[in-house]
Amino acid sequence: MSDQWHHSLRHIRGADLSPDTGQTSGMTRLVAISGKTVHSSKLWMGRTHVAPGTASGDHHHGDTETAIYVVSGRPVFVFADGDREVRLETEPGDYVFVPPWTPHREENPGTDEAVVVIARSSQEAVVVNLPSLYEKP
Repeated sequence: MSDQWHHSLRHIRGADLSPDTGQTSGMTRLVAISGKTVHSSKLWMGRTHVAPGTASGDHHHGDTETAIYVVSGRPVFVFADGDREVRLETEPGDYVFVPPWTPHREENPGTDEAVVVIARSSQEAVVVNLPSLYEKP
């Protein structure tokens, strides 16, 4: 059927995620749901991996809201509040919300890989890499 109430569901296997999406140094993003992969119009979803003892580059996601779910590891999310850096130390099962235009980075001070699932309020991954957390978006 082709009416608005009868569309096919799409199944994306974890093993089939693609790195063909916006990237930031120090991490690997893999796309599952996007305008390109499943023709979504309002949602991007994927997974990010940060190796032990590394940190991503500073970046923001433009006008999109980002929701993060920590799957494994203990990633630290760092953002600027005025002239100081704030560190959110997370563990598996935690969620983090990143507002639009908010410069941040992910760090993994642990000895295990950190894996998070990301959802964004856009059909593509908006990634704007920055020279620092204090750069105006």
